[in-house]
Amino acid sequence: MITINLRDFYPWYTHDVFTEVPEEIAEELFADKRYHKSHDRRMKRNKAYSLDIDADMEAAAIVSNTDNPEVIVFMMERHCQLCQALNSLPAIQGRRIEAHYLLGNSVKDISVADGTGERNVRKSINRGLDSMKIFLKSF
Repeated sequence: MITINLRDFYPWYTHDVFTEVPEEIAEELFADKRYHKSHDRRMKRNKAYSLDIDADMEAAAIVSNTDNPEVIVFMMERHCQLCQALNSLPAIQGRRIEAHYLLGNSVKDISVADGTGERNVRKSINRGLDSMKIFLKSF
């Protein structure tokens, strides 16, 4: 087992979170990080710049239907805050909220996949949303 800092691999972590992972997973994470650094160096060396500036910024502009950069930046920051709030939840609640709201799965499908009742899934999702609201009030 190797101890890694999740903040080094995931941008939505704002503080250090150390966890132990098997060596195979750690090696894949480090290989991915090396690949991205290598890719960035190749892009810079070959002057292969995109006119899109940033894929996230373009996506935010499309969703918001605005050309105002302040609104786009605000939306990107809000997206990061939502990711942090989702990551602050227990794993089961976070997985259920992600499946329901982001992936579009029904409560029935989630309950079948988890092997539990629909009522438990609804309660878990509602509690998770309440926890996210409390977390987001700190911003």
